[in-house]
Amino acid sequence: MKVIIDDKIPYIKGVLDVYADVIYIPGNSIIKEELIDADAMIIRTRTKCDADLLEGTTIKFIASATIGYDHIDTGFCENNGITWTSAPGCNSGSVMQYVASALLYYAMQNKVVLKDRVLGVIGVGHVGKKIVKLAEILGMQVLLNDPPRARIEGECGFISLNGILREADIISLHVPLNKEVEDRTFHLANQDFFSKLHPGALFINTSRGEVVETTALKQALNGDKPFATVLDVWENEPDIDTELLKKVFIATPHIAGYSADGKANGTKIVVRQLSKFFDLGLNNWEPEEIPTIENPVIYCDGLKKTFQEIITEIVLQTYPVYTENLWLRSDSGKFESYRSNYPVRREFFSYTVKVVNINNEDILRLKRLGFKIEEQD
Repeated sequence: MKVIIDDKIPYIKGVLDVYADVIYIPGNSIIKEELIDADAMIIRTRTKCDADLLEGTTIKFIASATIGYDHIDTGFCENNGITWTSAPGCNSGSVMQYVASALLYYAMQNKVVLKDRVLGVIGVGHVGKKIVKLAEILGMQVLLNDPPRARIEGECGFISLNGILREADIISLHVPLNKEVEDRTFHLANQDFFSKLHPGALFINTSRGEVVETTALKQALNGDKPFATVLDVWENEPDIDTELLKKVFIATPHIAGYSADGKANGTKIVVRQLSKFFDLGLNNWEPEEIPTIENPVIYCDGLKKTFQEIITEIVLQTYPVYTENLWLRSDSGKFESYRSNYPVRREFFSYTVKVVNINNEDILRLKRLGFKIEEQD
């Protein structure tokens, strides 16, 4: 058996080598010639799996260690007997951590009291549900938009896109990229979308770059209705629009889901899926020890602090997203390099917070976010 693996997928080197002839290749350099006699591929978003790549090959199985799968031509695969799969939800905790850091930093810089704000979550799947939980912990009112879920579960609890735009002060996108007519998300955030944003709103996109129409966003940011934007994903990655880069509040190189924990989850899922397909006996495989962090203990004195001040202090110590915002601004041409050489980031559950002068209700909120809490005398 021959398996082609994106060489940037962590924790996977050597795992399958005793079962197959494994070739590790940069994801954007995988070509048809390598697949002619291959049985399987384990990839990320940088490998576009369509007829141009797959036709005439012996590929039987494709696994993407990512939440999304818009880089896979699922129709072609299904019509040609190729089983495909992805890793839904693998990095949802990582994206939640990113949004928490960006949201709290924005609020701190702009003196915004989040419990007085309305958050609109567009796309309430694995990631969106965690953003909802975050907002509820922060005391925010939350509005949900998810047409596929609303059709299945009923309209109660969901609101239209126009309703979100009319009511929400902060909007966060967590949708898959869909270019089909039904539930189309390609350029969902277009000129009409941005014209309806509240003045002073915050717009966050950590889903897919093509969900936002770049030209429309630039025009809106140049308009007379100011709002702030957080972008982790961009159209035409890695060749991003440098004019737009200069206008957004936070700009990062598609790393919201790049915590060590999220990466490990993605790798675990695809190895297990490949094992089940080829009956390799790795159905319970776990990655080896994930790198630890240098300072896993945080101290917080909550005396005379609001919960928002407490959680801001703690979250920004686990992940100060504003520092990563400086990378692209210094050299946008290193977009892929920043992703390939991303430092170790651990999620909230890897941290112990030693607290004093924090009430029981706020301690419970911190625990709901995943922190381990130790009360000090």
